[in-house]
Amino acid sequence: MITGDQVLIKQINKSLVMNIIREKRNISRAQISKITGLNRATVSAIVDELIYEGIVIEEGLGESKGGRKPIILRINENYACIIGIDLGVNYVSVLLANFNAKTLWSKKLMLNIGESQEEIIDKIFTLVDEALINAPKTIKGILGIGMGVPGITNHKEGIILKAPNLNWENVNIKEIIGEKYDTKIFIDNEANVAAIGEKWFGTGQKFKNLIYVSAGIGVGAGIIINDKLFRGANGLAGELGHMTIDVNGMKCSCGNIGCWELYASEKALIRLMSPQNDINYSKNKKLIDIIEQARNGSIEAINSFKSVAKFLGLGIVNLINTFDPELIIIGNTISLAYDLIIDEVKRIVNDNCFTTKHSKVKIEVSRFGTDACAIGAIALVISDIFSLSF
Repeated sequence: MITGDQVLIKQINKSLVMNIIREKRNISRAQISKITGLNRATVSAIVDELIYEGIVIEEGLGESKGGRKPIILRINENYACIIGIDLGVNYVSVLLANFNAKTLWSKKLMLNIGESQEEIIDKIFTLVDEALINAPKTIKGILGIGMGVPGITNHKEGIILKAPNLNWENVNIKEIIGEKYDTKIFIDNEANVAAIGEKWFGTGQKFKNLIYVSAGIGVGAGIIINDKLFRGANGLAGELGHMTIDVNGMKCSCGNIGCWELYASEKALIRLMSPQNDINYSKNKKLIDIIEQARNGSIEAINSFKSVAKFLGLGIVNLINTFDPELIIIGNTISLAYDLIIDEVKRIVNDNCFTTKHSKVKIEVSRFGTDACAIGAIALVISDIFSLSF
């Protein structure tokens, strides 16, 4: 008779073996046994089960150190497909990936100022439907849908509690999507999601303590501490775009004064570049145009990026002094101008950060650029299979 404790131990061991295979990419049964401390019979039984399920495949023969050559194992990238949704303030992007988070298809639709919640959700559905059409046949089909959103969430229930830049409040987006698509749905704040994606598949794979700074229309942060996403007491941690950096500053859409995102974001850059009294400038100007202007030598554009980089750096100083991370990753749309901001960001950090006098923090750009959130949304789904809860 198998007891509940035995079932739990088996699940833990299975998760352990799966994660070792995922992290090492190519590994033998004997190597798994050595790393995990599990005996070879237990490892072989778990691996046989994973092969039967289609999660793991045998790749071929490895190098021999004497005796028979070992059979190499790896995760089966064709086990399933996953859909990742990045809901931004002015766009929605959907990405279809395989079980190793390799992009198979993606598409973005821009959102217009003042679009209703219903219109935006219709655009999400349009893109997800296209992703489904483009999905290849796999063992498990569509494993799930992950989604990152620009605001505070109840990630367990899938509710957007407040998204000031979208003017959404208490929207049960998980329920709305779940009514149309019969699959698992995962919802979280976009910076949290991107941080998870970087930790699983990107720049942060080798770091236990990192902060992903999402600098787009707004600013947010996903905080990883000891390999775990830091959520705080109520699951609302990371809304650092709304920390005050100017007590006499501008009023933010959240109701606060002098929020970080008013000075260190894409909207801050566009405001700095906007001619006085031109109310249509921000509607028509695109970040990529300003980047091109700066790279072509426009002093106004260069100085605007320098200002944004200065305030981005000052906010990062606060993060480093508070959390003592090994790595800061700058992502979202501002990361597209990495060459125009990074030197100023690093200068501000080096000149103003108390703790960097005693330890060096790496500051890097997201490996995935503007796809970081969508990749992270895919990682949310995959992590459920690997029994890793964020």
